[in-house]
Amino acid sequence: MDLQTLNAHRSASTGIRMGVHSSKTLKVTMATGQDLLAKAGSMIAYDGYVQFDGPPATLRRSAEEMVSGEGGKLMLCRGDGDLYLADYGGDVLILHLNNEALSVNGPTLLACDASLQLTIEPVKGLAKLSGSGLTNLVIRGTGWVALVSRGVPISLDCGERETYVDPDALIAWTDGLDMKARRTIKAGALIGRGSGEAFQIGFKGQGFVVVQPSEDTGDRFKIRG
Repeated sequence: MDLQTLNAHRSASTGIRMGVHSSKTLKVTMATGQDLLAKAGSMIAYDGYVQFDGPPATLRRSAEEMVSGEGGKLMLCRGDGDLYLADYGGDVLILHLNNEALSVNGPTLLACDASLQLTIEPVKGLAKLSGSGLTNLVIRGTGWVALVSRGVPISLDCGERETYVDPDALIAWTDGLDMKARRTIKAGALIGRGSGEAFQIGFKGQGFVVVQPSEDTGDRFKIRG
């Protein structure tokens, strides 16, 4: 799994499927037969011929809602040209999957190749955080994925040592990592802070986690009834 970080305000190279046109703008090179799924409303400009439709019928409604929020929409983009996307000034992060799986905090997904598979799957080992099951968006296959972060994100290698993160700062992680919840302080001792100081999520195995410099992601997980 290749994690690309391009300098801010540096135009993406010609011919690359996805690139960071600026730190907060995604540039996608569109071509016939290379459709794209993106957040509805994220298009800010395009050149050439690009058309926008509703998501394909094969995309489960539950997956679409996890990305875009209750009642939200995804759009299918197709055509030839350069497409520019953004999401409320968030920093753009690009990854390429090579027959791999990435678990994503749904609302942080900006766009991905339409050939990738999006499913909602249980998050194992985190019952202590909610007292019930948790689910997350998993993206599988070979292709490009673009995420958005509140601030410049960092990636941490979980293969070197066990890594703990604040669940409110978590963006994505390599699917299949060993996970567990950890409590390190009584919640009642916290004043004016989020849950990260009380609870952390531990990751271990061959892969990485991506976190953002913010503890406010909104709906970070879907709670199963």
